Amino acid sequence: MTDSSQAQATPGARDPELPAALFARQPPRPRVVVKADLLPAVSVLSLIGIVGIPLGWIWSRLAPPEHVRVFDGGQLIPLQLESWHRFDGLGVYAMLGLGAGLVTGAAVWLLRERRGPVVLIAAVLGGLLAAWLGTQIGVAFANGRYAVTATPAAGDVIALAPRIESMWVLVAQPLGTALVYGLLAGWNGRDDLGRRLG
Repeated sequence: MTDSSQAQATPGARDPELPAALFARQPPRPRVVVKADLLPAVSVLSLIGIVGIPLGWIWSRLAPPEHVRVFDGGQLIPLQLESWHRFDGLGVYAMLGLGAGLVTGAAVWLLRERRGPVVLIAAVLGGLLAAWLGTQIGVAFANGRYAVTATPAAGDVIALAPRIESMWVLVAQPLGTALVYGLLAGWNGRDDLGRRLG
């Protein structure tokens, strides 16, 4: 029997023609850390949720009111092209939410020692909470800004406060957060996402 056939027949022996790197022991893949990330995730969720307060205030300042004319019987008819402002309010809030989501997604990614799916889920839920809180607070701020103090007479033109008529705008902020975080995680390319702490 030749030497090469003896090497192949011996269990545990390796072929000398194959590189040693193929037989090197691979390090274990990092596992998802859940328990250590729960408290930071709750902090991330609540901190991002508070962003909804200034977001709603900014929306109440930027969203245009709808000017309507008062007719007999208290009927309110929008002036020409003023009914478009109903969509403007939605568009302004969606853009504000998307921008806030992009910023918060990048900011949460900078928490290097807590990178992973637990903090990502918390950031997305925090964005959803912030979006909901922003719609509630923003409408309240807008109602206070455009409050009608006296009973209007027929023929008067009044400004109706902007309102949010579709809850689909709640999707913009968490979507922006998940998009930025996912792109940064894909760009990182490491199994542990570059975490510094275990």
